[in-house]
Amino acid sequence: MLSIKVKFRSSAVPDSEGTIYYQLIRDRKVRQLNTLYRVYPAEWDEKRGSVIASRGSKRKREVVSIREHIRYDLERLVKIERQLEARGLGYSVDEIIEEFRRYKSEYTLFNYMEGVIDGLKSNGKIRTSETYRAALLSFRKFRDNEDIMLDNINTTVIERFESWHRRRGNVPNTISFYVRIIRAVYNRAVDAEIIENRHPFRHVYTGIDKTVKRALPLAKVKQIKTLNLAFMPPLDYARDMFMISFYLRGMSFIDMAFLKKSDLRDGYVMYRRRKTGQRLTIKWTKEMQKIIDKYPENSSEYLLPVIRSKVDDELYEYRNIGYNINRSLKRIGHMIGMTIPLTLYVARHSWASAARSKGIPVSVISEGMGHDNESTTRIYLASIDTSEVDKANNVIIRAVNS
Repeated sequence: MLSIKVKFRSSAVPDSEGTIYYQLIRDRKVRQLNTLYRVYPAEWDEKRGSVIASRGSKRKREVVSIREHIRYDLERLVKIERQLEARGLGYSVDEIIEEFRRYKSEYTLFNYMEGVIDGLKSNGKIRTSETYRAALLSFRKFRDNEDIMLDNINTTVIERFESWHRRRGNVPNTISFYVRIIRAVYNRAVDAEIIENRHPFRHVYTGIDKTVKRALPLAKVKQIKTLNLAFMPPLDYARDMFMISFYLRGMSFIDMAFLKKSDLRDGYVMYRRRKTGQRLTIKWTKEMQKIIDKYPENSSEYLLPVIRSKVDDELYEYRNIGYNINRSLKRIGHMIGMTIPLTLYVARHSWASAARSKGIPVSVISEGMGHDNESTTRIYLASIDTSEVDKANNVIIRAVNS
C-alpha cells in the first residue's frame, strides 16, 4: 500500500518561498518526489500538511491553484498505483515515480495536442490540422506560453479562456470555434483513458450562432464577372480566383491552391478534399479554361495560378496569396456596393445559393460541394451520379454567362 504525504521544504532565506514535495512510502522504502510548486511559510499548514490561502491575500488565486494542482497530482499517483496493482506483476515505489514523471512530460495539453496535430497531418487532414494549430496557438497566448496538464483543465481555466477572447473583441462564434477544438482534444484524452472527464466545458458556449448571410445572388456574381479590371491586375486576379472557385462548385481555396495538373484528365478534375478526404470529380468547362489561359503556364506542379513556382514553405505561400486575394476582393465588394465583405468563401456560399435558386435538389448540392458531415445527406449522396452534379453545375455556369 502506497503512503503519500505532502511536505514543505523551507528556503534557507527567511520569509522566502519554499518548495512543495511529496514523500512516498511503500514496502518501507521512502522516496521524495519534487514539484515546481512554491509557497511562502505563511501559506503552509504543517498540521494539516496542506497549502492555505489567507483571506484578502494578493496571492489567493495562485495559492488556490497550487492546492488544486497538488490534489490532481495525488489523484494521479493513486491512479498509477491502482493500474500497476491491476497488472499483478509487482512494482516498486520507484516505478510509481517513473510513471508519474512520464505522465507529467507527455500529457500536458501542448504536448498532447502537438501529437494530435501530427496525427491529423499523417492522415491527410491538412486543413483540420491547421485549425487545431490555430486553436493551440490561441491557448498558448492565453496561457502566456505556460503549459498545463490535461488533468488540470477545469471549468475555471476554460471560463478564463472564454473571457480572455471576449476582452480581445472576438465574437461568440470565433470563441466557440477555439473552445470546441480544445474540447475535442480533451475528449480524445478521456476516450484514451489518460484522464477522467471533469466536464470543464459545461459552463462555456460551444454552439454556433446564425451568421450573416454570405451568399450572393446570381446578379451580383454576374456583376463581379463583368467588371472592367484590366488596369488593376491584383483585383483582376482576385476576381478570376473568385470566379473559378464559383465555377468549380465553390471549391475551397486550399483545394484550389493544391490542385495538381495531373488532377485534370479526360475533361474532368478529380481531387480529394483536404478537409474531409472525400473524392470529388468536376467537369472541366471552357469558362474555367479561359481563366487559366490568361496566365503564363504554371512552372510548378499545380494547375491554377496560385503557387506558381517551387517554394520551401508552400502552406505559407498559399496563406499569403489567399490573404492578398481576400483583401482585393473586399475592394471589389465596395465597387459593386456590397454590404458584407467579399471573400473567396463567399463564392462557395454563392454556388450553393445559386444551385438552390435553380431548383437543384439539396442532395445534389451536397454532393457537388463535397459535404459529408450529415448522416442524412450521406444517405442521399450514395445514389447520386456525378453526371447529375455536372448538369447542375452547367445550369449555374450558363446562368452567370448568359
